[in-house]
Amino acid sequence: MSQFETKLAEMGVTLPEAPMPAANYVPYVQVGDMLHVSGQIARDGETLLTGKLGADMDVAAGAAAARSCAIALLAQVKAACGGDLDRLVRVVRLTGFVNSTPDFTQQPAVINGASDFLGEALGEAGKHARAAVSAASLPFGVAVEIDGIFQIR
Repeated sequence: MSQFETKLAEMGVTLPEAPMPAANYVPYVQVGDMLHVSGQIARDGETLLTGKLGADMDVAAGAAAARSCAIALLAQVKAACGGDLDRLVRVVRLTGFVNSTPDFTQQPAVINGASDFLGEALGEAGKHARAAVSAASLPFGVAVEIDGIFQIR
């Protein structure tokens, strides 16, 4: 088991199989040592985590949805690395999209669910640049979608 997966196990997290794309795109593209991972949507197993922040979902539930996106991102990184998550050097950047009402302004607190998780799971390698933006709607009505750029060896 990789050092990162050992830490994940200590946190009670087992990475799922990397989710397949929901449309006509690939789950990731590697350019040199940079891995660009397509947007991962919020889910708990096969159940989509749907809702709109500021209407029917609170910040804590949104942060949990963002955490689920981060887990899916790591699953994609592991797949791209041939199953060896220790090839991950660092998380470079995340872009988090939050399905929210026009007056909701706590997108950063929602995306902290992903950032906090990656920092705890990966230590220094989990520190990253990011954006947290509002979206009027997201695919399948999910609460959060996050894409990422990762450096791998």
